[in-house]
Parts: sequence; structure tokens; C-alpha cells
Amino acid sequence: MDWNLFGCARRGHATYAPDEPELRDRLMAPAAAGTAWRCLRCGAFVTGGPRGGGPAAAAPLIRRGTELRSELILRVFAVERFLRFWIFGLAAYGAWRFTSDRAGIQRAYDHALPAIRALYGDLGFNVSHSKLLVLIQHVFTLSPRWLTLLAVGLAVYALVELAEAAGLWLGQRWGEYLAAAATSIFLPLEVYELAGKVTWLRVAALVINLVLVIYLVWTKRLFGVRGGKVAYKARLRSESVIEVDQAALAEAAPGQPGPDTPADAEGQPVGDKRPGRGAAAAGPQSEAGPGRPRGYRRPDPAAVPAPAADSASPAGNADALVPAAGQQGGSQ
Repeated sequence: MDWNLFGCARRGHATYAPDEPELRDRLMAPAAAGTAWRCLRCGAFVTGGPRGGGPAAAAPLIRRGTELRSELILRVFAVERFLRFWIFGLAAYGAWRFTSDRAGIQRAYDHALPAIRALYGDLGFNVSHSKLLVLIQHVFTLSPRWLTLLAVGLAVYALVELAEAAGLWLGQRWGEYLAAAATSIFLPLEVYELAGKVTWLRVAALVINLVLVIYLVWTKRLFGVRGGKVAYKARLRSESVIEVDQAALAEAAPGQPGPDTPADAEGQPVGDKRPGRGAAAAGPQSEAGPGRPRGYRRPDPAAVPAPAADSASPAGNADALVPAAGQQGGSQ
């Protein structure tokens, strides 16, 4: 599955017009319906004006590939956190109402208790083993002060769950840190409760929270894991369409080894450089003038043996050189 196309199908194409002329030319192309701009997410050219513009350094870091899949997974966790917000929010509201109208809530509970017992019986559960009903009956024995503290605690926890849900849904890094930290705090308590009695609900809650913490810390590189935020941002930039095009322009800039220039051509002596495309057309060249093969260098006087007595003659000097293939001007 192409996650880039999936992301563009949900959000639309992300186009950007940089101020740099050369980079701008690489991100646009003429089309029958007008100028087409390259999408920074899927890489396709789409017609219509760009959605943004400005310096290339100010271009948004578009999440691509596996980051889009990770975003979808985190939104599943965000929905679960939002459900928790509603559950604990209703519990906080119930505890607050109970402090002001304890008698009315007690009567409503006693009136609904037979129906609750019948429902438990139809589902095959023993109502006497229900911890929820035991907890409700225990709440009736609490003083108004403790009920107020309980309502405040439940409300705070509900707001934390809401903040986690919002941060994970929007893909914000602060939301990922908040979700990892808040979930890790309650992991020891969940393990302790599971050690007392194993139930499928406790096992599911522990597995979900443990998987969320590990997934966030590892994939989002939280708390300095795998290089931390710096490495995470560097990976996003390495997948950016604008960053890739900027790197291609930098490689093709003057003074840089390009595809037609050997990588080791720089730093070599003049006589040792390899011939380019125009070497054959230009003909043989030499340091002193025509007539010597390309790449000829004067021999070191200290390394060359002393010439014979008649080496000063032109014939003797001509034998000391080996003419290159295609050398102009041979012996007449």
C-alpha cells in the first residue's frame, strides 16, 4: 500500500513554491491545464496553484511513507484515550453530584439495583462478585470531603486523557511525550493488580498501555532513544522532496564533481587529469607546444641518466620521445 497516496487522498496534495529559482524550476512543469506543481507528499505533478510559498528553509516537513502509517496507528490509540476521557468524566460528574444530593442518588441506586441484578444474571455473572457495585456501595460510606477529593481526582485524570487523545490525534510531539509519560506512571499499578487476580480486562489494559509506550518511545525516538529529536527530524528531512532536490542541485553545482566529471579529478596535477569530451577534438597538446603527447611531463634531471655525446642532435632527441597515437607532425 502506498501510504503517500493514501495521505493525499485524505488531505489533498501538498504543493509549495520555493523562492529559489533553480529549485522552483524542479518543482514545476508546464501542462495543458496550466502550471503543474510537484506534491511534496506523493511526488506527483498536479495542476493548480501551490498551497504555500517562500524560502525553501521555511517549507513544511511533510510526513511521508511509514510516518503516515504511524500517524494512523496513533489515532487508534487517540480514540481509546477519548473513550477513557468520557468514562472518567462521567464518574467525576457522578461523584460531584453525589456530594450535593446523596439521598436522591441513594434512592435512584436502590430503585435500579433489581434491574442491575437481573442484567448480571442474564449475562451469567454473579452480582455479589461485581467490583463495580462494591465500589459504588463503598462510595456511599464516604464523607463529603472525600467525595469532593474523589471528584477532583477523576476530573483531573479525565482531562489528562483528553489531552493525550488530542495530542495523539494531531500528531504533536508534546502529545506523544504526554501519552508515554502518563501511561508509564500507571504501569506498576496495573502489574500489581494483575498479580492479585488475572482477568481479561486487566490483561487487555496492560497490553494496550505497554504496547503504546514501547511504540511511542521506539518509533518517535522519545527521551533520547535512537538519537532523540535530532535524529527524528533528520530522518524527516532525508525523506523530504525539497531536501532531495536541493541535494541534487548542490551536486550539480559548478566546482562539484558531476556525472560527466570523474570524482577523483580534483586535486590532480594538470598533466595527470583525464581527458574530457573535447580532448579528442582538440588534438594532442603538450606543456611546451604541439608535437608532444598529451600528459607529457619533463623528466627529472636527477633521475634521467646523462645523455650520450651525440644526444644534443635533433635526431637523438626525437628518439627519446614516444609519439602518441594520432600525434600530429611525425618524421618528414
